[in-house]
Amino acid sequence: MQTTMVGVDCLFGVDGAVRVRRIQLSGDWVPVVQGRQWLDQAGRHVLVMLPGEQVGELVLRADRMAWELTMSRSDIQAV
Repeated sequence: MQTTMVGVDCLFGVDGAVRVRRIQLSGDWVPVVQGRQWLDQAGRHVLVMLPGEQVGELVLRADRMAWELTMSRSDIQAV
């Protein structure tokens, strides 16, 4: 799996929860559908679905306050 730094358009709640509206990939803003999120030592993780039903995991890295996107493997299918 490949990790890429991305721009993220989001809102933060008073409880720290985030609502991601879109991400910036290769200069273009792409709308996403957000799934669950959690917090661990690495930072805040947010599952997102991109157009074409591609699933990715966004992580707001606690150590550098930068968003990273890791895409799931496209050859895996849920059954």
